[in-house]
Amino acid sequence: MDQLRRRARDLGIVVGTLPIGPHNAITDVDGILVGHTTIDDGADLHTGVTAVVPSQLGPGRWTLPAAVYSGNGHGKLVGSTQVDELGVLESPIVLTATLSVFRAADALLSHLMDRRPEGLSFNPLVGETNDGHLSDIRRRPIIEEHVLAAVTGASGGPPAEGCVGAGTGTTALGFKGGIGTSSRTVRVADRPGTVGALVQSNFGGVLTALGVPLPVGELIPDAERAEPSGNSCMIVVATDVPLDARQLGRLARRAVFAMGRVGASYSNGSGDYAIAFSTAQPDQRPIPDGEINPVFAAVLDSVEEALLNSLFTAATTTGVAGRTSHAVPHGAVIRRLSAAGRLAAPA
Repeated sequence: MDQLRRRARDLGIVVGTLPIGPHNAITDVDGILVGHTTIDDGADLHTGVTAVVPSQLGPGRWTLPAAVYSGNGHGKLVGSTQVDELGVLESPIVLTATLSVFRAADALLSHLMDRRPEGLSFNPLVGETNDGHLSDIRRRPIIEEHVLAAVTGASGGPPAEGCVGAGTGTTALGFKGGIGTSSRTVRVADRPGTVGALVQSNFGGVLTALGVPLPVGELIPDAERAEPSGNSCMIVVATDVPLDARQLGRLARRAVFAMGRVGASYSNGSGDYAIAFSTAQPDQRPIPDGEINPVFAAVLDSVEEALLNSLFTAATTTGVAGRTSHAVPHGAVIRRLSAAGRLAAPA
């Protein structure tokens, strides 16, 4: 039987010193909803859809300031060039598997057209990672109803993490990866703010927590250690701090930098992307660059913890061709971090 899935803080792994939001999730940013559709037949299909839905997008406000950063562009992020060009987000953000990204984009287009029957141009934003190590990716099982279910069923509160939605079949840092999320609260320009991150982890390297390497070959000596092809990571950062598209680009870059904290190898085949957007009201002036450092710190810490959560909440999964991705063994992690003096009291 697999171990009980627990988040990083439940194990005493506390990243940084900034306070977290009520759910320690991207949904702590007011108005941000998350939805999942999971496809898992217990055999060859382990895949799905995850949607990040800003409820601020609607009649009277069809765009939010946004930016995309490509740490390594070996991937498919449909709609990214228009975000780069115009500096705005005009759709929910959908994550799925590599060969399903185009069907997902078409489904998201249907959703946008239904909401705006007068429009003639729409820019759905859909990203992916390659879950072909565990799932029969060539079957392309994602259809419109899966995407629409994730988008229209998105809700607030603590999102599900680990082997769910777009993280159902992913592998990261030698272990089973998945969906993870985290948040931080800050005070910027004499006002409170929240930064939240959600990740789809599926990249290579050596798992590192609080600076301590945790190689899969040492934590699970008998584990299968072949690194899957098509490694990637998708990162979504939301904040209610008033920022313009240029400043959000600076946040997106730091989101990808945070992957290095957990041991990412940034390999040739890894499509590493970050999307950052602000939900602040249009009449709020962007904060001065000289006061943005707390937001940078919040991005780095929340993405790092979201990545750790994506692994620590995932379960051992055996998929197509009998390949297995093993869950991070919590006991071994606790022993190593305790010996290194890095653990706080478990939550």
